Amino acid sequence: MADLSVKICGVDFKNPIIPASGVFGYGREYEELFPLSKLGGIATKGTTLNRRTGNLSPRIAETPAGMLNSVGLQNPGIDHFIEKELPYLLTKDVTILANIAGSTAEECVQVAEKLEKTDVHMIELNISCPNVKQGGAAFGTSCETAAEVTRQVRKATSKPLIVKLSPNVTSIADIARSVEDAGADAVSLINTLLGMRIDINTGRPILRNNVGGMSGPAVFPIAVRMVWQVTNAVKIPVIGMGGVSSGHDAIELMMAGASAVQVGAAIFTDPFAPVRIVEEINDFLDRKGISSVNEIIGSVKPW
Repeated sequence: MADLSVKICGVDFKNPIIPASGVFGYGREYEELFPLSKLGGIATKGTTLNRRTGNLSPRIAETPAGMLNSVGLQNPGIDHFIEKELPYLLTKDVTILANIAGSTAEECVQVAEKLEKTDVHMIELNISCPNVKQGGAAFGTSCETAAEVTRQVRKATSKPLIVKLSPNVTSIADIARSVEDAGADAVSLINTLLGMRIDINTGRPILRNNVGGMSGPAVFPIAVRMVWQVTNAVKIPVIGMGGVSSGHDAIELMMAGASAVQVGAAIFTDPFAPVRIVEEINDFLDRKGISSVNEIIGSVKPW
């Protein structure tokens, strides 16, 4: 068996596969299927300062080779997470990435300050959420707002800080450089692409929120391109995601430069996807005679 371990920002992962935020809850349901220790890490459900009930339904819509979601960051709030969910997760021999979000930079800072007092391993800051003070725009759609929220959260915590980037921008490489300069220890990408479906019988959008985030296999080539671009733009580690459903996909993202890979929508159709992908990566490395997964990171040879 090949060595599947990777190190990101000084934190050890036994393998590079991480269920993405929002698809895995806090792991309790999936532990009925397999030990959480089989995973490299877990990105927890996006957590905000206060409890959120999320958007009105319908919140999910199918689309060819993917899905749209507009859940709206439904979560029980940071205090509940710290008191009820984190202690459980920290007993599972797996690296925990606490995904956080907020309507303002100040809210993100408050959440990070609370996590600073815990034993969580890393913080993943989602900057693809509404920024109320900027007219509803996402933090991650401009270099200035992305850098500012990163800078403020960086001051609030000494824990490794991953910034999760939005693909709904003109140049994701520029955004990545701005958060790197503002103190991010790593970046993760891509978050969902903005999409829309319409019910032609009613003439209304299928989603009550009108638009939602598109994920699934259809977005995978975009994710590969953006991971490759960002890897060549920054010096900090990159965690890749977006449409990954197989070991082949994960290896592509790692060859593009990702040090680890998050798996999202694939888990809805195959709850065993993360552990299957780990096995498929190992099989590929064994067939190729590669002793460590680190050897494939950034190994693509552009024409």
